[in-house]
Amino acid sequence: MNVLLCRGRLNGATGLNRLSIVAFQAMTSPLTLSPRELRSTIATYSDLLRSHKEVINRLNVYPVPDGDTGTNMTLTIESVTAELGPLADDAEMSEVCKAIAHGSLMGARGNSGVILSQMLRGLVAKFPIQGDVSADLLAESLENADVLARQAVVRIVEGTMLSIARAAAEGARAHCETLIELVRSARDRAKDALAFTPEQLPVLKQAGVVDSGGTGLLLLYDALCSVVAHDPLPIAPSAESIVVHVHEDAESRESTVADLRYEVMYFLDAEDDKMHAFREVWSGIGDSIVIVGGDGLYNCHIHTDNIGAAVEAAMDAGRPRDIRVTDLTEQIIEERWVREGSAVQPDEELDAPPTTSVVAVVVGEGVGRIFRSLGVRVLVAGGQSMNPSTADLVEAVRATGSDQVVLLPNNKNIRPVAEQVDALVDQTVTVVPTNSIVEGFAALLEYDPDATAAENATAMSVSARNVVAAEVTQAVRDTTTDVGEVHVGDWIGLTAHGVRSIDHSIAGASNHLLNEIITPAHELVTIIEGEGSSPANTRRITEFLADEYPGVAVEVHHGGQPLYPYYFGIE
Repeated sequence: MNVLLCRGRLNGATGLNRLSIVAFQAMTSPLTLSPRELRSTIATYSDLLRSHKEVINRLNVYPVPDGDTGTNMTLTIESVTAELGPLADDAEMSEVCKAIAHGSLMGARGNSGVILSQMLRGLVAKFPIQGDVSADLLAESLENADVLARQAVVRIVEGTMLSIARAAAEGARAHCETLIELVRSARDRAKDALAFTPEQLPVLKQAGVVDSGGTGLLLLYDALCSVVAHDPLPIAPSAESIVVHVHEDAESRESTVADLRYEVMYFLDAEDDKMHAFREVWSGIGDSIVIVGGDGLYNCHIHTDNIGAAVEAAMDAGRPRDIRVTDLTEQIIEERWVREGSAVQPDEELDAPPTTSVVAVVVGEGVGRIFRSLGVRVLVAGGQSMNPSTADLVEAVRATGSDQVVLLPNNKNIRPVAEQVDALVDQTVTVVPTNSIVEGFAALLEYDPDATAAENATAMSVSARNVVAAEVTQAVRDTTTDVGEVHVGDWIGLTAHGVRSIDHSIAGASNHLLNEIITPAHELVTIIEGEGSSPANTRRITEFLADEYPGVAVEVHHGGQPLYPYYFGIE
């Protein structure tokens, strides 16, 4: 080992004391990092990310507060573990490094996942084809991971996971006398850097949190310390213990995010010499740009308001594939609502619990009030992209105080989680398989607090099935449907069978939708107003119903749900 490269050199009396410590540590810890230990590090890191995922998601307020950093980093590293899985136990270092580099490139998700991918690729790039990694080479490799990650990011922002990677690299180089000192120094410097991130990013300081991506990256150094030095692994705190302060200027911040509404990701097959021009084009149409890869294959990520231009740039450079577009506004609104709402516990002034209580998953304050008025005892905040966890539902069921509980998921994505609750609590829990808010409303019309959960579930399920649920929202991408071409910005009417109407206006899409699904057998249309609705549009819809379906009664309620200006229930 070339000790001269290390800034923590041994000298004098202090050096003798440290030399004794180093000698003792060398007897119990590896002097080099073997392929097997590298694989163990990745496996340990994957476990840590999985256990800390919800905590990291809760910390996510930058670059957009969409609550998916932990999920994206976990999915990225799980792609690596899947690539490592088929390798033999005695696989050479080159095979392990190739699996890590390829798995992270192909599996990278989101801004944080793509940066993590580049760090992992930089980490293993200089590892030997055969044999182990020395302490000095690991220090050099951590520096390489830091450099390559910064090269992949078009606009570097300190106070993010980039700052944590740089601090770890500096810590590794400062104390690389032994492998154990190196990994501990890297971890400790990274931990200090993470604690400092609120001083670097005002949005973190306002929210009272540290950087989410940096929190996820720190776990990599914890994994290294566990494998090399046998240090204990950190235990994830509960996500509920993470308090994110919401400030009055949050709305102005969200309006800025709305200018970059979409996250666009794809793989790009392109010649390396065309990537500079590609980067230049992307720099002019978005932010949070990360481009990783090489040798003709790149994983590209951008936040932009111009999906078409983001994809056309790829076509000029080469061939894009596996294009993914996410509406960041949708994720941000639901994340904010769930974060602020959490599980709403029953009021202390409520009467003694009934024979059977109802727990319902809802989105929107107005929807919550209506559900309360129909007898729901505990509400759980959740929506299409922000599904509550099993633990959230378990807590809500226990909070009812009843021995029997009916659970209304009100979303098909939440139903599988809801089905797990009965086995996890002492109470009897029955799930009524509602797929929408209006189905939940209909089910509650048959709720009897004095009946058993089984009796309620039977009656409520029948009532829910008698409702035709529909909704209106805005298209976030171009697509082809059975009723015509949909373009970004169009208003579309949806039922369980897909798109049923397309129009340039909310009222037009709503009226065409209702005209498609109302039959002579229907007697009642329930309209639930959400964010984006207006008195004028509601009047246009009710006047249309009065003219075209005079025998149908109409009820209008304010739900306040995000993303969907109108929910409809036809009975």
